[in-house]
Amino acid sequence: MTTASVPEEKKASFWGEAVSRTLVPVEVVPLADRPFEGRLVSHRLGYLRVSTMEADATRVSRTAGLIARSPQAEPQVGVGVQASGRAVLRQDGRRAEVAEGGLVLYDTARPYSFDYPEHFRSHVFQVPRRLLGVPECDIRQAAGTAITSTEGFGAVLLPFLDTLAASAHSYPASVGDRLAGSVADLLIMLVGQLTESTATDSRTSGGHLVQRVREHINRHLGDPELSPETIAQAHHISVRYLHRLFEGEGVTVGRLVQQCRLEACAQELARRGRTAPTVSAVAQRWGFVNPAHFSRAFRAAYGVSPREWRASRTAEATDSAPSRAVPAERQQCAVEQVPMPPRQHGRAIGD
Repeated sequence: MTTASVPEEKKASFWGEAVSRTLVPVEVVPLADRPFEGRLVSHRLGYLRVSTMEADATRVSRTAGLIARSPQAEPQVGVGVQASGRAVLRQDGRRAEVAEGGLVLYDTARPYSFDYPEHFRSHVFQVPRRLLGVPECDIRQAAGTAITSTEGFGAVLLPFLDTLAASAHSYPASVGDRLAGSVADLLIMLVGQLTESTATDSRTSGGHLVQRVREHINRHLGDPELSPETIAQAHHISVRYLHRLFEGEGVTVGRLVQQCRLEACAQELARRGRTAPTVSAVAQRWGFVNPAHFSRAFRAAYGVSPREWRASRTAEATDSAPSRAVPAERQQCAVEQVPMPPRQHGRAIGD
């Protein structure tokens, strides 16, 4: 988009509307008393928006009123890279002056303004905040801090972003999706640096979140809709970040949900009583919608069918046989554990 063919008196408003449609709704006010010119190029790489703005001196503001008028708009984490000219960002009471070749991070969910006191060219990268899996308080702390190419992580990040902005138009969709993931990872690292998070702090925080996820799973085992997607949504993180949290846990999220459900079923089927529920009723109570799938998963995990398991447990209780220990790979859930017969098959539970 360019103002080249737009009447003089409409150039600023035309450019402001184009920026608002492409990025987020903003107000644009020229800062110089002379004809205004602006140009905007934008590309989508997966969930990453890559844009280059070039214009005369101007102020770009995202006000509280604009935010309130679009409550459904998804919050974005933005990074502005100054290819030429200077910028001054104000957000959350902080002021960051960004020189040519520097960058600054901001959050579109809260008011901010960019002052460009002279003709400028800026690359803007925007990623949905939820996909970063970073606490909002960390984003708030990191926003409004300028980074140069000569310090810390900026020496790695800035050249990469410059190259990506220049070549964003040339990537096929499959490559664009991967590049979007790479940028998200780099932004997570940037936020970590700006908030002075140490690797130990990150592991501790991740460990606490894993524990909360496990507790959530055990509270909602009976919900047939329980899945990595609903779990991530409940914890305000992306599915990708959820899977990353469990990389060191020795079990995937989908596998953990199924293991916990199977253990709850095994426990209930082992109980004796005159009004013992049917196998299908037990399966449905713990989130299994398809009885055939439940039977296959149970046999794969325990080596016997659900009915054979119930019969063996009843016979074992009658004979007062000693309890067998629960193998370590079954101790993933918080439900009360029950002994299992020796496994007859070596297949693992499907995700």
